[in-house]
Amino acid sequence: MMSLLFRPDMDAGEVFVNFNQNITSLAVGTKSGYSLYSLGSVDNTLDKIYTCPTEEIFLIERLFESSLVAIVSQRTPRKLKVCHFKKQSEICNYSYSNSILAVKLNRARLIVCLEESLYIHNIQDMKVVHTIRDTPCNSTGLCALSSSSDHCYLAYPGSVTSGEVQIFDAINLHAKTMIPAHDSPLAALAFSPSGTEIATASERGTVIRVFSSLDGTKLFELRRGLKRCVSIASLSFSTCAEYLVSSSNTETIHIFRLDRSSADSNDTKQASDDWMGFLSKTVSNYLPTQVTDVFSQGRAFASVTLPEAGIRRMCAIAKIQKQLRLLIASQDGYLYVYSIPSVEGAECQLIKKHDLRLDDCYAIDVRVSPSIGVSAATTAAGAAAANASPSSSTGASSNKEEAAGKSSPSSTAKTEGPSSNSSN
Repeated sequence: MMSLLFRPDMDAGEVFVNFNQNITSLAVGTKSGYSLYSLGSVDNTLDKIYTCPTEEIFLIERLFESSLVAIVSQRTPRKLKVCHFKKQSEICNYSYSNSILAVKLNRARLIVCLEESLYIHNIQDMKVVHTIRDTPCNSTGLCALSSSSDHCYLAYPGSVTSGEVQIFDAINLHAKTMIPAHDSPLAALAFSPSGTEIATASERGTVIRVFSSLDGTKLFELRRGLKRCVSIASLSFSTCAEYLVSSSNTETIHIFRLDRSSADSNDTKQASDDWMGFLSKTVSNYLPTQVTDVFSQGRAFASVTLPEAGIRRMCAIAKIQKQLRLLIASQDGYLYVYSIPSVEGAECQLIKKHDLRLDDCYAIDVRVSPSIGVSAATTAAGAAAANASPSSSTGASSNKEEAAGKSSPSSTAKTEGPSSNSSN
């Protein structure tokens, strides 16, 4: 669902971290292999599901709670391996013309993102069913795939000079809509759990917007900050779709509450209130659009401040044992667990800090002293799971006619599109 797209410095002890689609497990890749952890009891322990000592991991994606994982290693960045980790077997592998920058999974599709193309695989037999070629240069592999089977949409940048979002129907294999989301190029994308909404952020990083993925209507505009532009590392809807969380290259994590009922009632109230309507119209006439836009943008419901800036972090919000939790997985090898307040301005409480770098059956609980600054800071008013791997994924073959891409770098295949090998 969410991953750090840039290669971490393994020699510095940093790791690759990635949540699965419904935030029930965490994948951690290191220079010596990867591990999968269950998040079901994260308030107390981070139980290890599986560990695989293998080559250095570049990307890893787990399909919900199934045994299916897609892996790209640092040594062979053009090759995708799809494995059944419980059986410790490789289902298939595909080689592509260039380095793989991102891999996304849901129950119907597997997406492979290269710098200037996207491959859409059928998850049941792993065949390539469509290729989107000649996309705008996408050096970071920015893309998003909805986890919903009903709205199976793929989103990717439509321009290198502006923040256009292309929405593609990955089931019916046709373009759905284009959303002019920002003036600056895109930096982050995330679908809601239902796939009907998409959150976007640009390279400026000051404003986050939420649109309908069905028709491109803007639903929310959220102000992350005013003073400085930042690099947004991740956007994520909560599993209940009521919250949106963002992380950046700063030390602050922002949580926004998406109050749809409140937005509707506010529109009705303003329409019926003549004085407020007159005032709003008058202010809009005399102030620059940039200023009036700031007044209309939502502020963070709460925030968390971590000790250091410059560390890439992935964030997720999920209900764990019926309690809403903010999970922050950082590239320096820690998982933070916070409670989320029920009212705006209340404090997020740090519950646990797990060390992900230990070779053990569970991650250790790190005791945190308030003196080192690992604490929550708040902002006031101004500031469904798969149980098994796909049934027919016992092998895969290349689909040369449907792929129709560039030649593969594989020395054993000179065909169009990705070359594949399969094994039982």
